[in-house]
Amino acid sequence: MTIKTEIISIDSIKPQPERISKAAKFVRNGGIVVFPTETVYGIGANAFDETSCKKIFEIKGRPADNPLIVHVCSLEEASKIAHIEDKYFKKIKKIWPSPITFIAQAKAELPKSVTAGLDTVAIRMPAHPVALSLIKEARQPIAAPSANPSQKPTATTGSQCIKYFDGRVDCIIDSGSSFFGIESTIIDLRTFTLLRPGPFTPKEIENAFSMVPLVGKIASGKASAGQKVISPGTKYRHYAPETPLFMFEGAENKLTKIVESIEVPFAIIGSSEICSIADRIGCSTISMGSRKDPYNIAKNLYSSVILLDSLKVKFGIVEAFEEQGVGLAIMNRLRKASANKAFSTKRELLKLMQILNSG
Repeated sequence: MTIKTEIISIDSIKPQPERISKAAKFVRNGGIVVFPTETVYGIGANAFDETSCKKIFEIKGRPADNPLIVHVCSLEEASKIAHIEDKYFKKIKKIWPSPITFIAQAKAELPKSVTAGLDTVAIRMPAHPVALSLIKEARQPIAAPSANPSQKPTATTGSQCIKYFDGRVDCIIDSGSSFFGIESTIIDLRTFTLLRPGPFTPKEIENAFSMVPLVGKIASGKASAGQKVISPGTKYRHYAPETPLFMFEGAENKLTKIVESIEVPFAIIGSSEICSIADRIGCSTISMGSRKDPYNIAKNLYSSVILLDSLKVKFGIVEAFEEQGVGLAIMNRLRKASANKAFSTKRELLKLMQILNSG
């Protein structure tokens, strides 16, 4: 069913109060609003409105066992929906708002659709003037996953949100590009485990809490298919383009030799450094920026993956990055986007191509 979508342009740094008020009315009245955060865009509803929250799952095609993140505008508001231990309260207050989400024990008032029936809830305070203003004006916390149809690349611009959701949601706020371009870091406070890497790096977490977070396979994007989901974005294949994507994990100077005799059209996504090498081959390239600036790589990741589909190539090859700092988050997303299909030799690439052709 198609509905009329109100598209509202709002300045990302100095939100216009009357426009925020207009968008907030949709939230208060049970509507679905797409809005910017500092990480990516979100598709949200009043966190205490069970009917509206269920609509988010329907619109996205999101599995019912994949919980939502609840966005708040104060730590006091977070305390009304989650049990936050005293030892964490003051430290979280110092770092919020920021691109980090915490898993904590949920309070009973939250709808089961928000928590996916779990006794925990994911909460965060976004560091974006529009998001904070919207939550404050709505006078309710907003439950919101990333703004993308399930398994598709996440929207990081207002224009991408319009392509995804115009005619399907009540309101889309267009505030240009998000600041970081990848989803928030997620920490499970019960075990102090990193569940999803993001802009807030493990080292920054250690510095803020004087504790070293546990980092396992989930954080690298290698969660087991049968594993119980306790956090958004940790189990299902995410961020994937329609065009098949393979990850190149070999030495940069061997890339030309590996792909030089490939006769079908393909594209390479990666740093400007590897794209300059690939340009000599004559294939299509999509540069995410210099690997000297990993935050810029992260910011351009989803837009680059979305661009791949417009090139009409048989498949894409994406460069692997060092898993240090925000690089851990980059590799988490790329492994999901490529469904963990990787190669480092020509033989391995040809095998992936053979599987692709047989499918």
